Amino acid sequence: MFQKLLLLCFLLSANAFSQSLPVVISERERAETVDAILEDRFENLLPRLMRREGVDMWVIISREYNEDPVMRTMLPSTWLSARRRTIMVFYDPGGEKPLDKLAIARYDVGTLLKGEWDLSSNPDQWEALMKVIKEKNPKQIALNYSKNYAHADGLTYTEQQEFMQKLPKEFQAKVTSADRLAVAWLETRTEKEMAIYPMICRLSHQIIQEGFSEKVIQPGVTTTDDVVWYFRQRVTDLGLDTWFHPTVDIQRADASNFDHLRTFAKRPGQQVILPGDLIHVDFGITYLRLNTDQQQHAYILKPGEDDVPDYLKKAFEQGNRLQEILTEQFTAGKSGNQILADALAQSEREGINGTIYTHPIGVHGHAAGPTIGMWDAQGGIKGPGDYPLFPNTAYSIELNAAVKIDEWNKTIRIMLEEDGYFDKDGFRYIDGRQREIYTVPRKLGYVR
Repeated sequence: MFQKLLLLCFLLSANAFSQSLPVVISERERAETVDAILEDRFENLLPRLMRREGVDMWVIISREYNEDPVMRTMLPSTWLSARRRTIMVFYDPGGEKPLDKLAIARYDVGTLLKGEWDLSSNPDQWEALMKVIKEKNPKQIALNYSKNYAHADGLTYTEQQEFMQKLPKEFQAKVTSADRLAVAWLETRTEKEMAIYPMICRLSHQIIQEGFSEKVIQPGVTTTDDVVWYFRQRVTDLGLDTWFHPTVDIQRADASNFDHLRTFAKRPGQQVILPGDLIHVDFGITYLRLNTDQQQHAYILKPGEDDVPDYLKKAFEQGNRLQEILTEQFTAGKSGNQILADALAQSEREGINGTIYTHPIGVHGHAAGPTIGMWDAQGGIKGPGDYPLFPNTAYSIELNAAVKIDEWNKTIRIMLEEDGYFDKDGFRYIDGRQREIYTVPRKLGYVR
């Protein structure tokens, strides 16, 4: 039944959704793009980050199917996992010399890391690594272990034990955490990446617009789960991935209390979408090794209505203003906790009941970098919240404004999330942000 109605809705609304989605390139083109970006990051970004963090040797160790999160971002497009034990070594000889990029492996890692394991002279892989360390004689040996960042804590207990057992005593005091370097590598976006990111965000936005339309939703029939699975299937049909299962929920003029616990942990099961509902989606895609994370709203028009009620428009404006209050605090060097505290103080001065839980985004959905609040920790986060804001980093501006709706005799939450970028010129949204609540059905210019 739902499938037949879906087809009917699609035919009726074809003119309303004639704008095609952005191009989704072929697997081969994706591989070429990923490898070109990776080469640029190795050649131009990594030396700068290593020097900024004072690290002259970075050693990354992983075994197949248990990859370090950082190593996964460094593998060439045709490597879907590490192979056996893969060891990467990056050494900065200083000056303006290029980095030595080595793989302690039987073969090169793509075209970017030269294989440095001669089995005839060093049958043991660890001995081959120690030979390189002795030859380079680094000031520091940075390994991926971290208390604050899972992304930078990819060195397993076994690999760490074996490494330290093999490492000569004179080098053991040089071992240090690579967490700040690992976070810097993960969070920093390059010019090449930012050339493609807007179209990735646009693609994600347009999928939401499709799902939150009469192309998919027949009020009184379609459920929230129907829309969720539409999103999942649409992403799969486009040959893309999503890094989390989407959610779709409803706020309406009833007695239910839409608090944080209900929103994040105890969301009700599928509900039939009805006229007068304010619906909300949390959705993201993965494409070309970059992620999106977006939350938007739509209103289901009642019979006789042709627009969103003014009281919901005004509530939505508070959500937009809270976004502005937050991003106005973005200054290089400020910690996530400082940004959070300053934004909450300003929202209180303006009479906005806001909750902020913004996170970095990029090669991970919930990515490395400064944490700017969590929904259940508005006083700041020790560790990740103390990390400073650096330029050339991307964020998912995630928050909500609680607004009393007299007409519904309840408080609702305008829950928004949009992807943005911070650089020397300040903050900007990568593909804009939702400024108006969508209507279902959409308003048609030729129907009055």
